[in-house]
Amino acid sequence: MSPYVVPPAFVRLGARLVSRRVHNPRLPWEVQRRRLDNLMGPWPLPRGTSVTKTALNGVPVEVVTAGRARPRTRSAGQTTRPVGGAAAVTVVHFHGGGYCVGSPAEARDWAAHLGARAGCRVILPRYRLAPEHPFPAAVDDARAVVSAVLGKAASGTVVVSGDSAGGGLALGAALVSPGTPDGAARIAGCILLSPWLDLTADRAAVPDLARRDVVLNPAWLDACAQAYATVADRAQPMISPLHADLGGLPPLLIQCGTDDLLAPDAGNLAVRAAAAGVDVTYSLWPGLWHDFALQPDITAAAASALAQAAWFVARVCTPDGPEELADPGKGPGADGG
Repeated sequence: MSPYVVPPAFVRLGARLVSRRVHNPRLPWEVQRRRLDNLMGPWPLPRGTSVTKTALNGVPVEVVTAGRARPRTRSAGQTTRPVGGAAAVTVVHFHGGGYCVGSPAEARDWAAHLGARAGCRVILPRYRLAPEHPFPAAVDDARAVVSAVLGKAASGTVVVSGDSAGGGLALGAALVSPGTPDGAARIAGCILLSPWLDLTADRAAVPDLARRDVVLNPAWLDACAQAYATVADRAQPMISPLHADLGGLPPLLIQCGTDDLLAPDAGNLAVRAAAAGVDVTYSLWPGLWHDFALQPDITAAAASALAQAAWFVARVCTPDGPEELADPGKGPGADGG
């Protein structure tokens, strides 16, 4: 990874300026999408990264493969076997954007770094967006991609992941996985970065939190919710998975910042999932904003979050004693839950 030369205060300012140009409910969706893609599309990826475009069950996807993988270590001088043993590990990551904007471009950098660190490939679906394609289009696309991956995977080699609205899709995919006819190939774990899990919540109800988040604002989230689903439907588990029966979920890694407008969703999920008997790792970074974890080559906090994500992939996909792997996120700058 590159050195972290950008002070967090400058990153915060840049995030605020970008958000004002994109997350504006007065702008047409197409303008927001174009501006976001223009900002994220040219972002440089680590040397050796390959991005292949294909389709899974009819859904366009990008397959991100790192140039080289770093070995996982248990202690100084002692390395593990490749993650997942001889079988390839796949992470399916759903991008954010309130179900209305965004594309795989937003998550390519994170995917490339995760692939290099965890020794996995990362699939980034281009699911359909509202308002042209409201619920259940995105959910149907998410299920189609995960089903295609599980259908060809060895047991314990698939992790689903998502940021923001993509976190809702990832958790929804994990909720329905046990009931799918995919045999022994089940989802091994679920990574959620600043997830949007409750579309019924009033985001303006906590004004101080709304002021601290430099990326999201309540008006934009409300516009996204209106475009995606009717008010009467928003409590459905596949729209707001925080309202679902969480029992039976695979292990969860939940990452969020304290200055994230969606932080209550992350915290509530951690509490409810743990109460339902789910294996939960919950990390809350002080002073960090929405989706801070997506840029691990800019801030040390995001690099720490990435290291924890790579640890989690190894933990849930390594068959020989994952409990021996130490969580790198349980250190300075993160409050483990």
